[in-house]
Amino acid sequence: MNLQEQIGALEASVDDLIHAAAASVAAASTTSASAGTSAATASSAQTDAHADPVASGDVDSSRTDAHRDTQPQPADKPTLHIERPSQNEIAMTIGGQTVLLHPLQVGQLIEELSNARASMQPEAPANLPAGWRFVSTKNPMMAVQKQSNGDRLLVMRHTGHGWVPFTFSPDMVIQMYMMLTQA
Repeated sequence: MNLQEQIGALEASVDDLIHAAAASVAAASTTSASAGTSAATASSAQTDAHADPVASGDVDSSRTDAHRDTQPQPADKPTLHIERPSQNEIAMTIGGQTVLLHPLQVGQLIEELSNARASMQPEAPANLPAGWRFVSTKNPMMAVQKQSNGDRLLVMRHTGHGWVPFTFSPDMVIQMYMMLTQA
C-alpha cells in the first residue's frame, strides 16, 4: 500500500468515526420515541459496521472521495478526547463514540498518522519547540543498511514510536559521527 492509499484509508476511518458520532448525536436528539428507537438502531448498525476500522485492523483502502462525499456531514465538528483507562489500552472518543485500542492497534495508528503527517504542510518544526514533551529511549536497538547510492539507512527502535527509519548521506554520516564524539 503506497502513502496515498494509506492516507486515504486513514481519512476514511476518521470520516467513518465522525459520521457514526454524528448519527449517534442525531439519534439522541430525536423527540419521538419510535423515531428515536429506529435512529438508535440505525446508528448502532452503522457504528458496528464503520466506527471501529482501526481497532479491527480492517481499513478499507478502496474507499473513494466520492463515497465519502455522499455521506451526511455533521453540523458541528466533533471533538477528540483521549483517555488511558488501563496501562495497555487507549480510549479515543470522537463526538461521543468511543473506540478502545490495544497496543498493536495503537502502534498501527501511530504508523498511519506518522505516514500521513510526513506529507502534510506545514512540516514539523525545524527546531525543538519550547516545552516539548517526549520519551527518550536509552540505547535503542538499531539496524543499518548501506544503500546503492552510498547513503545509509539507520532504523532505530523507539519505545513509543516503534521502528523509526532515517536515511543519511555520506556527508551527514561524517557530521553525525563528529557530533557524537565531541565532548
